[in-house]
Amino acid sequence: MKIVSLLGSTGSVGTQTVDLLLGALEQYRVRALVGGRNVALLAQQARQLNAEIAVIADAALVGDLATALAGTNIRVAAGAEAVLAAAALDVDWTLAAITGAAGLAPTLAAIRQGRAVALANKEALVCAGEVMMAAVRDAGATLLPVDSEHNAIFQSLADKNHTAVEKVILTASGGPFRTASLEEMGRATPELALRHPVWSMGPKISIDSATMMNKGLEIIEAARLFSLNDTKIDVLIHPQSIIHGMVYYRDGSVLAQLGSPDMRIPIAYTLAWPMRMITSSRRLDLAQLARLDFHAPDFQRFPALDLARNALRTGGGAPTILNAANEVAVAAFLDRRIGFLEIAETVARVLDALGTQRADTLEAVVALDDCARRAAEGFTAARAARL
Repeated sequence: MKIVSLLGSTGSVGTQTVDLLLGALEQYRVRALVGGRNVALLAQQARQLNAEIAVIADAALVGDLATALAGTNIRVAAGAEAVLAAAALDVDWTLAAITGAAGLAPTLAAIRQGRAVALANKEALVCAGEVMMAAVRDAGATLLPVDSEHNAIFQSLADKNHTAVEKVILTASGGPFRTASLEEMGRATPELALRHPVWSMGPKISIDSATMMNKGLEIIEAARLFSLNDTKIDVLIHPQSIIHGMVYYRDGSVLAQLGSPDMRIPIAYTLAWPMRMITSSRRLDLAQLARLDFHAPDFQRFPALDLARNALRTGGGAPTILNAANEVAVAAFLDRRIGFLEIAETVARVLDALGTQRADTLEAVVALDDCARRAAEGFTAARAARL
């Protein structure tokens, strides 16, 4: 029996994790479920999984949650302190899937317990990579990457022979503008940018896929997770999204992880690790697929890749600035306040404006994140005023 907690149970990764747990209730006991504002879904999950405690991040909703769970033995709590307390509970496995800066402190609290943490919060390693990895080393925790690409690399490094690695490859679908011209991308609407050809994702990550910023952020994550410098991390466009990651070894071997484009597969790998569990994910039929295509990314049409790589090389707070500015720019594009190509332009301007900054404590990361957001808001507001 594995004891687990889910931080961000009502989000996309969280709901898929709940589905996996519902299919294996005899193997898992749920200690804590943490949600943001969706009281009805959190209460439903808590009842289905017989959780010990349900926590809602919005303190104003504690009464609604208590009402929804009346008649059960499930404890109820709310607010930032309650979220941190839930993250610090002694469990075998914690899903860290609270998105944005709000997920940093809970993720750190979970890591400090020294157990297994399934990481689905991109900001943890992009914005606060130095802080998080230091905590992992100090606590002896195990980070299990949930992102399909990093999960693929993790599986392909099963022998843990990192010294024999020549490079790792993160694959990318290329998004909806894989073959579009710069002119077409300049005219892109949010509706077009949200039409991902393979994956079903939320608006923010769908736009990140369209700009390929998601792959830039993944380069930074991979560098942190696998202790690699950026010269050992490459990106390859793979439209079918069947190979999720590859590791090149110095003997000429290449190990790759293949699977249907279904997030339940990498989630299940982390949930059952070091074993494996049954999922209902579609099995690959390679004969039916017949072919797998690959090509190098176009850095002129997708400048976000270079922005991210340069931020990694600069170090310090540059990745924090990159991520914060991108979130603001993506929101401005979805609100039609800036154009598609201006997402990367905004990020570049904020990076130039803020220069080199430190980010060696969680407090410094949070302060810099706020500063970068305000700078990006200023640039996007100025642009919107000219439209």
